[in-house]
Amino acid sequence: MGCAKNEVDSAKMSERLLAAGVKIVDDPASADAIIVNTCSFIQAATEESLEMIFDMLDMPNVAGGDSRVIVAGCMPARYGEDLSESLQEVKTFVPCSKEDDIVEIVFSLFPEKARSCMPIPDVSKLVAADSPSAYVKISDGCDRFCSFCAIPYIRGPYGSFTYESICSEVALQVSRGVKEIVLIAQDTGRWGEEFSQEQTLAWLLGKLADEFTGTWFRVMYLEPEGVTDELIECIRTHENVCSYLDIPFQHVDPQILRSMNRRGSYEEFVQLIDKLRSQIPDIVLRTTLIAGFPGETQEQFELLCDFLEEVQLDYVGVFPYSQEEGTRAATLPGQIDEQEKVDRAQMIRDLCDRISESLVRQRVGEDLDVLVLGTEEDGQIYGRAMCQAPEVDGVVYLSQGEPGDVVRVRIHDSLMYEMEGW
Repeated sequence: MGCAKNEVDSAKMSERLLAAGVKIVDDPASADAIIVNTCSFIQAATEESLEMIFDMLDMPNVAGGDSRVIVAGCMPARYGEDLSESLQEVKTFVPCSKEDDIVEIVFSLFPEKARSCMPIPDVSKLVAADSPSAYVKISDGCDRFCSFCAIPYIRGPYGSFTYESICSEVALQVSRGVKEIVLIAQDTGRWGEEFSQEQTLAWLLGKLADEFTGTWFRVMYLEPEGVTDELIECIRTHENVCSYLDIPFQHVDPQILRSMNRRGSYEEFVQLIDKLRSQIPDIVLRTTLIAGFPGETQEQFELLCDFLEEVQLDYVGVFPYSQEEGTRAATLPGQIDEQEKVDRAQMIRDLCDRISESLVRQRVGEDLDVLVLGTEEDGQIYGRAMCQAPEVDGVVYLSQGEPGDVVRVRIHDSLMYEMEGW
């Protein structure tokens, strides 16, 4: 459940279990154990995870005692013992910090079956890539403590993974046929800052791009202060680094940003966007915003809308503020009515849909390289260009190509976020 970072964690747990000789089955009805890797970033995500847990607990093989449900990830990390008291039918809980121990945890539930498992020395050769695009985590945790966010309490403090471990993971994915690597973290821009010999995201990105010249690299979840001159130069000078940045502004009013325990302003963000566009003319920009944060006045909301009209960002994700238990913002005065938050978020969506649709339509007539991803149920081939991030920015429909191919096409038509090329 949840974000791309959870997808990576789920894949790692699966690989550890496979290496230990455990068989991964497609149908939970035939499983001895069902692991639900949960998200708990906001209340809606928690509710979705709970719904999945209850669905699994209601399965006949679980209700009959033949299968056991294991709940992993963010929910156990966030709610701890409270969760085990309210979900007593769940056999065990595995917080994020214990996911590396998943083999021992599963084997402890099935000691007899565990003895019959035959470890596989090199499971990497047996695991095929699900897609020509793959996420690679470069760090975990966060200690920014934005007032609306529970991630630091769930994931713990920020910690960069070593270059060697990241490079090894990239090499593994490339050996499986992956053609695009998406670097992710809670805050990618801080990578390497705590090393004794300080390294930077730009250094990492450049090093990987030089090592794997036939692979696209994309960076997601980059805070505004992480956009350095060094990073801009790296993107500008490497053809296989996507001219694409996902920069979560969250808001543009200085007072609201201070309440969020964040920095920046309307003017600073405009200057940053202008700088990026002047130095990387084909840059594509995505951001994330929160509507209806405590104390947000009508004037502050309109300022946010004015900003979006002025800067014309390619893609925008917006969420109504979620009052999360345990966060500082949950106790701030000026909590806004739920319907008003939803209405404000929808107004921003409508505004940004109009802007994005226009920007996508302007690509008609352009020649783009497209990474072929697969086919839909009706046989329609689709892929993504460098200007489109996985899962959030739409796709390009194609007339030819096999998964993993990079084909050069001319864009002939668009519909909202989707494009057609041949």
